[in-house]
Parts: sequence; C-alpha cells; structure tokens
Amino acid sequence: MKLGFHVSISGSVDRAVDRAQELGCDTFQIFTRNPRSWRSRPLGSGEVESFREKRRSSGIDPVYGHMPYILNLASPNDEIYGRSLESLAEGISRCSVLGVPMLVTHLGSHLGSGAERGVERVIGALDAAIGEGSGGVTVLLENGSGSENKVGSSFEELGRIVDGVGRPELVAVCLDTCHAFAAGYDVGTQRGLEEALLSIDEHIGFERLRLVHLNDSVGALGSGVDHHEHIGLGGIGLEGFRRILGSRLSEAPMVMETPIDDRRGNEGNMRVVRGLAASLEGERA
Repeated sequence: MKLGFHVSISGSVDRAVDRAQELGCDTFQIFTRNPRSWRSRPLGSGEVESFREKRRSSGIDPVYGHMPYILNLASPNDEIYGRSLESLAEGISRCSVLGVPMLVTHLGSHLGSGAERGVERVIGALDAAIGEGSGGVTVLLENGSGSENKVGSSFEELGRIVDGVGRPELVAVCLDTCHAFAAGYDVGTQRGLEEALLSIDEHIGFERLRLVHLNDSVGALGSGVDHHEHIGLGGIGLEGFRRILGSRLSEAPMVMETPIDDRRGNEGNMRVVRGLAASLEGERA
C-alpha cells in the first residue's frame, strides 16, 4: 500500500521531495505551478535537475502533478476554454520536464450548457492538449463532487470521456473519496462501497484507476459539497476508511489532501491511515 500527501513546492519545486520524505511518504503529489493563477513562472534548470535527482535518491514513486483549480475544460465560454486548454498543455509539458508521469486535473462545469455538451468539450480539450510532445505523461481525470453542472461526478460519465478521447492510453482516472461520497456514492458502508467498486469496474475499469485521493468529507452523503475532512472525522468515518483500505482501491497509490489545523496535521492523518492498514494486516495474519 503506497501512501502519501499533496506537498508544497514553496521556495523551489525540489523542496517537495524533502517534505515528502519528512512525512514518510511512499508517493506524493504537487502543483507544478501556482494553483490559483493563469500565470506560471518558468522552471529553472537547476531546480529541475535537483527535483529529478532527489526523486531518484529518495526512491519515492510514483509522483503526481496536479493542475490549478481555475481550469474549466467543460466551459462553454471560448475564452476560458482556450485558456484552460493552453494551461493543461503547459502542465503536461512541465510534468514531462520534471519526469512526473501523471497529471491530475479537475474537469470543471458545463455552466448550464448541458452534460452532453460538457463531455464533448472535455474530450475536445484533452485531444487538443495531449499531443505528440506530451512525453508520455498520462492525464488523470478526477471525479467531481456532484455539485450543480459539474462534469465527471459519475463513474459512467468519466468512462465515457476516457473512451471518447483519441489517445485513451494517455488518459486514466483519479478517484477522490470525498468527491465520490458527496456525489452520492456511499463508500463508507460495505454495501455502498461494493456498489461503487462494481460501477468503477463496469464503466471505467480498474486498470484505468491510477490514483486515489484519500479524503474524508465535511459534507453529507450526496450533498455535492467539495470540502475535505481529516481521515475518520467526516461523513465516511473511521470504519469507512478501514473498508476502503481493505478493498481493491488500495491497489492504487493513495494521496491525502486533508486539512492542517489545530485538530490534526499530516503526520496525524498518516498515523491514522497506517494504523488502519496495520490492523487489516493483523487480521489477515
């Protein structure tokens, strides 16, 4: 079981490796640029070399990139859509330069233009951004939280997008447990988790599931609220995560995007998850 966190690149992108090691990560995720701006600063050559060297010496693998939140690959607005497409292409290029093999992206909202049109826009953006110069970087589509007009909140819709792109070998899926729960998949109960796994297998295929974002949910089941909570302290609950860790989802690397506050930090969430994993190993023994 590979566990890790989304870690900061503050100061220099290579410092993310140091932070991941300090947290005892087996895997980690980074923004390769400012996540809340269209602008990005160029990566320095020394910075890139240092990141690559630290990664090699750390043995941490795989590593994931994550696109900025401002993208909307489903937007009916041509200006926003164009900027989102260009940003995704740049993100793919930055990951290729850094030697990061997979890049997570949110899909965005169709803003009332309709789900079918939103799916078409996402497929078009992926086809345009994934070119011959992508360096083999795989784009991971993150499931949505089920809020109004959000594209990709159902596993069926994600599967349709992956099946619809021109280069499906370079497109896969990232499952966020908070988003799935908010979208109505009751992954915290045995029956709900089994139903979700069957849906993933039917519409996406487990071979396409390359990453799990392991997050609890502040919002209730089916609320559409994208608000992450500490592991076990939200709607999914401690026993829910115990079930998740004992399921096929644990075959994929798991990255936490949990809050840091006076209740718990990253170290605390890592202890909770590793404790649950250890208890499962004890039962198997």
